[in-house]
Amino acid sequence: MSEKQYKTAREANGLQVGDTAPDFKASDLYDNAFHLEEALKKGPLVLIFYRGQWCPICNKHLKKLEKRLEDIYSQGASVAAVSPEKSEFLKRTAKKTHASFTLLHDENYTISDKFDVTFKPGKFSRLIYNGILGADLKEAHTDDSQRLPIPATYIINRNKKIVWRHFTPDYKRRSSIDDIIRNIP
Repeated sequence: MSEKQYKTAREANGLQVGDTAPDFKASDLYDNAFHLEEALKKGPLVLIFYRGQWCPICNKHLKKLEKRLEDIYSQGASVAAVSPEKSEFLKRTAKKTHASFTLLHDENYTISDKFDVTFKPGKFSRLIYNGILGADLKEAHTDDSQRLPIPATYIINRNKKIVWRHFTPDYKRRSSIDDIIRNIP
């Protein structure tokens, strides 16, 4: 595929509040199966898309989430964070952030494509990510397209409806943990 066939961050719109979340299956960092439909039987899900273990802003956000995890659990919700990185890289995220919640490998961008959060960063950004930040996107992902998810947060209720989202192409702006907790149904 040529670069023109991939969306830019500005072209990705993300699913909207009120949309039905598409069902998906994925593997966690230990290759355990995760199925959205099964997870929702236990209660609402906070679903977070993050770029990868190399991203300092992602790591900071996931650390904040981990610190407030009991507040989220006390609302009856569970948490899953999704990255296109393979399990060995998810393990690096867990080590850096001390994440005890579910980290999922988005193989072939299946989940991020369904949620319309996938985009391809520009050449200069990819040089910074791979060179300075050590992302190694071609090795860390299942293909060499070097696409990423917009760091979005969704809250999905038991009926698979999206009840809240934080979505912006500005990777520096992340959902606040207070907003997440306030919007769990």
